[in-house]
Amino acid sequence: MAPRDLAALAALFADETRAAFLLALLDGRAWTAGELARHARVAPSTASEHLGKLVAGGVLAEERQGRHRYVRLADPGIAHLVEDLAARAEPAVKEPPRTLRAASSGQAMARGRTCYDHLAGRLGIAITEAMTVRGLLRQDTGFALTDRGVEWFGERGIALEARGRRPVARGCLDWTERKPHLAGIAGAALCRHALDSGWCVRIGSERAVKVTPDGERALQEALGIEPAILR
Repeated sequence: MAPRDLAALAALFADETRAAFLLALLDGRAWTAGELARHARVAPSTASEHLGKLVAGGVLAEERQGRHRYVRLADPGIAHLVEDLAARAEPAVKEPPRTLRAASSGQAMARGRTCYDHLAGRLGIAITEAMTVRGLLRQDTGFALTDRGVEWFGERGIALEARGRRPVARGCLDWTERKPHLAGIAGAALCRHALDSGWCVRIGSERAVKVTPDGERALQEALGIEPAILR
């Protein structure tokens, strides 16, 4: 990569409106231009201009269904980059929330959320640390599932389907906990299983998720995670 190419990529992130779009798209869904415009509180024409730059730069992928235009993050690597930048950009001294709603939303996001297609927040960290303690995951030489870890997924019917060059396990720096949580194919598969099996449910309009009573029992049985940690 030439220096100008790196500078061009960095410039795509160096705008507050585009940054708002990218953070919103970390929920893994496809959004319309109108939805993103309302989210970022900008005019539709402004949103379209910014989205055009992000699509042209390969940061977003575009999908069309009839008259509707949807965009999503181009791939898991972009999602990882956005989350990593968010973690590194988080101020050491945070401003207190201005409203009760903002405080509640922030607490829910910190407790548990999706990061593109895997689990983050205290929930994601608790799972990652429990898997490491039980020898299912190694972090000492980079993130990697052990043989026992692969068996653990198989025993629960959680398929680890290889997709392109995406690693099976990858550490993603958590922007609220400042620790790595499990991403990659394994992280995505576990997140899908948690939502499909009812271990977790989405709450609110952002990325927050809540562990259900069934999920608390399942995670305690499977990984020894105490329910109080997840609340």
